[in-house]
Amino acid sequence: MNFNLTEEQQMLQDSLRRFLANEYGFDKRGKIIESGKGLDRTTWNAFAEMGLLGFTFPEDYEGLGGNAIDTMLVMDCFGRALVVEPYLATVVLGGGLIRDAGSEAQKADILPKIAAGEHLLAFAHSEPGARYNLAYVKTTAQKDGDSYVLSGRKTAVIHGAQADQLIVSARTDSKSGDAEGLSLFLVDREVSGVSVQDFATHDGHRTAEIHFDNVRVGADALIGEAGQAGPVIEKTVDLGIAALCAEAVGAMEALNETTLEYVKTRKQFGIPIGKFQVLQHRMADMFIAAEQAKSMAILAASEADSDDRNKRREAISMAKTLVGQSARDVGQQAVQLHGGMGVTEEMFAAHLFKRLTLINLLFGDADHHLAQVSDGLLKSA
Repeated sequence: MNFNLTEEQQMLQDSLRRFLANEYGFDKRGKIIESGKGLDRTTWNAFAEMGLLGFTFPEDYEGLGGNAIDTMLVMDCFGRALVVEPYLATVVLGGGLIRDAGSEAQKADILPKIAAGEHLLAFAHSEPGARYNLAYVKTTAQKDGDSYVLSGRKTAVIHGAQADQLIVSARTDSKSGDAEGLSLFLVDREVSGVSVQDFATHDGHRTAEIHFDNVRVGADALIGEAGQAGPVIEKTVDLGIAALCAEAVGAMEALNETTLEYVKTRKQFGIPIGKFQVLQHRMADMFIAAEQAKSMAILAASEADSDDRNKRREAISMAKTLVGQSARDVGQQAVQLHGGMGVTEEMFAAHLFKRLTLINLLFGDADHHLAQVSDGLLKSA
């Protein structure tokens, strides 16, 4: 697939890569993870100054009016540097929901604060037993006068403990598993009735288990129309998957580069192991896998903003399938080429492989999305 960046996009990518190479080294990333805070505020503010946090928001709300292709460029750079800051949670998922479904008052209040680096969001949607089914929501929101009362449990909420506000999916009517009847609510993380258990994932990111025990919110906390949140949830998750595909491509390219450097310097029998033809073949296979994944990530980004649900979801699932398979293949080969060192905490390659493994699981693994594509093709046959 031929994909040429505009001059502005190329400048963005170059400047962001330079910034991360100079200011976001392996040691600094390790210190951020060890702090348990989930982000470095100085780095986050730098992202705001570069315009990254409002990139895809309308210009009326201090944004730059970008699209999923712009998000792809940012996430590719983040994947290369293994950035752990909550860009996906706050900008892509949370900010995307407010941008696409929020009221004028919600947009005017929240989007400029996100763009300025002053506000963090998290999307609390996944529940135990959902198995990637977006309609599987048991959390309820009961109407009580001018308020709603939320009760339920959310799991694997990305950067949930770091967020100032949570965007919570809840069922206002119908039953769990139905596409209809879903609503979205803005909930302050520290409001009474919300309990958050924060923990680290194996790749150094933060996630949370969140319980809602009769949490009362006003009618102005409702995002969009009651019971009509299903389509916007689907589209936002698709945007998130496209962003993750781009992040995975960046991580694969970085993994290929660091592996190539290793085989050029690691000696066996008195010569660099990169001289052995069988290992050269492996490196060629890893390069091809990353290039195939890159093409599919571009396809995902080009369709992620589409309102054609079937076309968008098919492209997203195809991309997630191939990117997940490529990430596994590249990661496993890289670890083997590094030998035992490939799984140690001291090696950048090990951290890249960990992140690629988790990306494959987020919002559906390769097997899940392959089944989605197959079902779609069977129905259309």
